[in-house]
Amino acid sequence: MTKERPSLGDYRFRRAFPTRWNDDDVFGHVNNSVHYSAMDTTVTAWLLGDGGQGYAMRGDADPAFVVASSCRYFASAAFPDVLVVGLRADRIGTTSVAWGLGIFREADQALIATGTFVHVFVDRDDHRPIPVPAELRERIDHELGAPA
Repeated sequence: MTKERPSLGDYRFRRAFPTRWNDDDVFGHVNNSVHYSAMDTTVTAWLLGDGGQGYAMRGDADPAFVVASSCRYFASAAFPDVLVVGLRADRIGTTSVAWGLGIFREADQALIATGTFVHVFVDRDDHRPIPVPAELRERIDHELGAPA
């Protein structure tokens, strides 16, 4: 069951995302586009794994396309905050994975935002959906835990 306001402890994979001076917008807080960048970077970092030896994303590998994304905001952050982005797999379908993400301020673990990214795995030549690779399913279960 997915909680509306998760805590950092609800995510087994976490990645720091330092903000930069130019991430703040005219309103004095981190712009919403940065939240999407932090989420996308976190999913990609997990897929690549330590040393980039995880899920192959280039060359002969079958890619995964983002087909949907969303973000819900709860609080603001501003430079020089360091954000911590938590990742979990909320749903694994036949051809897709719905990633659940939480963005927290490192200093006080305040929830800044929650989001989702949905990847559909496709054949590299015709871009038709294919099953989520078995080795990726196993890695999700081992490293992130089974979806709720």
